Amino acid sequence: MKLSRRTTTASALAVLALGGTLAATTPATATTTAAGAYNGACGEGYRVTASTPIKSSPTKVIGTTYITWSTGAQRLCAVTIRNNPGAKVFMEVTLDTFPDSTTPATDSGYFSTYAGPVYKDKPAAGECLTWSGTIGINYNGDTSICD
Repeated sequence: MKLSRRTTTASALAVLALGGTLAATTPATATTTAAGAYNGACGEGYRVTASTPIKSSPTKVIGTTYITWSTGAQRLCAVTIRNNPGAKVFMEVTLDTFPDSTTPATDSGYFSTYAGPVYKDKPAAGECLTWSGTIGINYNGDTSICD
């Protein structure tokens, strides 16, 4: 089931088990607005395992890139979500592996609410997952979830 690019809400989990490796991460918090919380875009069974804020200033978070994992599908998913949906702006979400980039999973364009979802298999032995998100001219990324 593919969701429209409208905002809905879903609960976030904070732990992911990948091939025996446990990665503790930061879940959506009570300070995240309902519009900016993970919206379930990756589908049923996907739970948040990591998130990276996108800021327009040192203190103003305008959105978040969420990384989710499905135990059933054995896949990772990423989506970049704006805190305050509105007029369409350039948005992007990218999911890849590090240090050896394979084929990045990317979704970009002009969206009112979110970019994605994009999907990727878990990293191979010795690799980590890397992700990034863009809202307008604001960008942030991270590397984590290693096997």
